[in-house]
Amino acid sequence: MHSINYHQLAPNALNILLQQEAYLKNAFNDSQWLSLTLWDLVKMRVSQMNRCAYCIEMHSQSALAQGESLERLLALNAWQNSSLFTKSEKAILHWAERITNNADLGSEELSELREHLDERSICDLTFAINAINSWNRVARAFNS
Repeated sequence: MHSINYHQLAPNALNILLQQEAYLKNAFNDSQWLSLTLWDLVKMRVSQMNRCAYCIEMHSQSALAQGESLERLLALNAWQNSSLFTKSEKAILHWAERITNNADLGSEELSELREHLDERSICDLTFAINAINSWNRVARAFNS
């Protein structure tokens, strides 16, 4: 399949995604609950689920540059059974998987997340999950 140059053909749409990325970078960087390394873990896990090789490669390199360990990146696909992730990270990864799978989210999941994040951080996390799902779909559709 040949790639479509969506950068050139839909610059305004791309700019919306890039503006969202800038907002999220600031939000995760400035948060006492979230971090840029955590953001990379979420991007990696969602990209694994969406089978987006381009995004997995990009975000694994970014995570390593942020100081994430190779051991944790290798265990990310099985985070549920790994002692390498904190309860907070597990709640966040669970939220990311449920949203990515378009699963029904009940008060249980939100209550669990509230044990680890404030409401603003939950909103930012949810938009971040939406953003990487969007990037994955664009990258896979246009063979990036």
